[in-house]
Amino acid sequence: MLYTRNGDEGATKTFACNQSISKSSIVAEALGALDETNSFLGLVRAKITSVKVRPSQSEGRTFTDFQGEKIKFSDLVLEIQQNLFITQAEVAGATLSIDAEKINRVEKLVDEIEKILPPIKSFFVSGATETGAMFDFARTLARRAERRVVAAKEEGKIKVSSKTLSYLNRLSSLLYALARISSHLDGIEEIKPDYK
Repeated sequence: MLYTRNGDEGATKTFACNQSISKSSIVAEALGALDETNSFLGLVRAKITSVKVRPSQSEGRTFTDFQGEKIKFSDLVLEIQQNLFITQAEVAGATLSIDAEKINRVEKLVDEIEKILPPIKSFFVSGATETGAMFDFARTLARRAERRVVAAKEEGKIKVSSKTLSYLNRLSSLLYALARISSHLDGIEEIKPDYK
């Protein structure tokens, strides 16, 4: 059943408690922001898998990681989505948490992507390519989710590991790197803001 009738009064439950919490609470906001980020990444993944970069390239966009392996953008986005489910579960009170290996992987992926790209000397206007713009929007959603989780932790409403917070912080960097490399692979030059 897709509806329970239990939330009609504006309350919900999480793994962590037997009591209802308000749907406007800081915990519900954190969970909602994580869910929104994850759902939008699903749209990004669907878009990536439906686009063929070149007629001969049927598997979608790839780049080479730090171990010399080809990484498909769609597989990487799915991996991020799975990690966000772990994060959501932890915020909701489950005993799951992001581990150091996942943080290390994100950092290494960002480092490898940065080796391919021209150095950052300014901000860039989003929208050089559709895929790049989608990754950039996902970055802003991930930043908001991070802010909401941090706020809920600071208010003492949730317990979240420092590793999970580190992962959320690095995630927006990875999404920004994916936005930039998407434009780079298409040969599209990034536009700098002119501040005029």
